[in-house]
Amino acid sequence: MKKRLLIVFGLLLSVCAVYFVLLYCGVLHINNPSSEKYPVTGVDVSSHQGTVDWEALASQDIKFAFIKATEGSSFVDDRFTANWADASKTDLRVGAYHFFSFESSGEAQAELFCGTVEPVKNMLPPVIDVEYYGKFKSVDDINVSDIKLELRVLVEKLTDKYWMKPIIYASKETYDTIVREDFSDCDLWIRSVYSAVDSDIDWTFWQYSNRHILKGYSGEERYIDMNVFSGTVEDFASYPKG
Repeated sequence: MKKRLLIVFGLLLSVCAVYFVLLYCGVLHINNPSSEKYPVTGVDVSSHQGTVDWEALASQDIKFAFIKATEGSSFVDDRFTANWADASKTDLRVGAYHFFSFESSGEAQAELFCGTVEPVKNMLPPVIDVEYYGKFKSVDDINVSDIKLELRVLVEKLTDKYWMKPIIYASKETYDTIVREDFSDCDLWIRSVYSAVDSDIDWTFWQYSNRHILKGYSGEERYIDMNVFSGTVEDFASYPKG
């Protein structure tokens, strides 16, 4: 009996090990949104994906791409110019995103982004990526009121420049502590790669995976982030409305 239990235990360990290896290698995925419910799929990229063959990437049943442009008040992604130009030549709808800094004013961050991102035809709204980082590991490490004020300045500046409200990208933690109460006027792009999005969160884009592998890029990062839009193909074609 003891020997049989050890064999069963060993088999379970082997199955678990294989499962986690397949997850790590991007073969299996924790989240698999229904393509019938969410037919509009896209990616987000930065310089970590290296040189992107946008025609090859666009051929893999994706409809949009968010491209990292800037960070804080001085950093420009070194692949943004090429990515923005080349992606805009495909049938993909493209949008640019800015990584929000807790250490720079909203005005300075807006100036950098607006000076970097030239509007293109049928572009998606600009995105403000609000995440904890570095020494700012949680809400305890920031002055929430001050951060909200600077974030609001950035929202208004980008709205004035691009004639549409920016999208805010957030994790569950930053959504709950910074975004939820004061930025409901902005559409939400929520990160939830280990589970489905909580039912009480009203999202427009969902980053459901950070471990997909597609063809068409050759950077140090072998994985690419995958996202879905909350509506139909027709909804996406007319997004954002008004």
